[in-house]
Amino acid sequence: MASSRQFKLAKESELRVEVGPDMPLRIRLLFGTAEIFGTELPPSNWLSISPCSKITVFTWNGATIELDGVSEVEYVADETPMVSYVNAHAILDARRAQAKASHSNNVDSLQGPRVIVVGPTDSGKSSLCKMLLSWACKQGWKPTYVDLDIGQGYITIPGCIAATPVEMPIDAVEGIPLEMPIVYFYGHTSPTANGDLYKVFVKELARTLERQFSGNAEARAVGMVINTMGWVEGLGYELLLNAIDTFNCDVVLVLGQEKLCSMLKEVLKTKPKVDVVKLHKSGGIVMRNQKVRQKARSLKIRVSATCEFSL
Repeated sequence: MASSRQFKLAKESELRVEVGPDMPLRIRLLFGTAEIFGTELPPSNWLSISPCSKITVFTWNGATIELDGVSEVEYVADETPMVSYVNAHAILDARRAQAKASHSNNVDSLQGPRVIVVGPTDSGKSSLCKMLLSWACKQGWKPTYVDLDIGQGYITIPGCIAATPVEMPIDAVEGIPLEMPIVYFYGHTSPTANGDLYKVFVKELARTLERQFSGNAEARAVGMVINTMGWVEGLGYELLLNAIDTFNCDVVLVLGQEKLCSMLKEVLKTKPKVDVVKLHKSGGIVMRNQKVRQKARSLKIRVSATCEFSL
């Protein structure tokens, strides 16, 4: 689909767009208010969305959106899980406030929410993470983002696990500004290459963050949002349980799979302070084949390298 076109969105509806593999797509807000993954669109300004991107433009109160360029798919949907997502954010926000208050009152300092988002491949985990992070930043918090997905590598590049504080809503184009991320280079896009090494890096990353939190009560109160791999069976399930335990997670958000939610509730029932919550995945989530995944990884590496050399 080419040329400029406009979409009028009713309240609590969204525009779903899949950008093709070769050319970027431009988007701008003409009227009302809207957001991409929790970050509000600036009025009238064109934004360039990278090839292979899949975005959702959501509005709470109604908006008019203009697109310019070629896309593979674009349509408006009025059935979205956004209300349940923002309700989850509200609960996390209350827990952060409670943890901060416990520190201010000189009582035993509470740990802020440590949220791990889990689910099979292409269930919307990274999208939900970005929303939770951006909404938290809008409330004045600076949450820590932990990315354990070595297959995609949202913080840095594929083949790494990493963590970084997020101080402002995530830019729909630029992503997270990185100043001093903590990065461990695993060197492969699948943990089957060396599952034990993957566990070692996860443990070291968790230890590093614990040391930072011990000297920063505010960061401890804000907590973290953890993205995970889409492999949820066999070794993947084992590594998922290991991450929940290693990071001392107290909220597990399960996207799109009843079986996984049931399994986690059963195995974690001995930990009463851990809440396992199932959320519906967005109807706009698209299953990607291996070829598409490989192209997305290559594009991510090229973009990262270009940014490094342009500094």
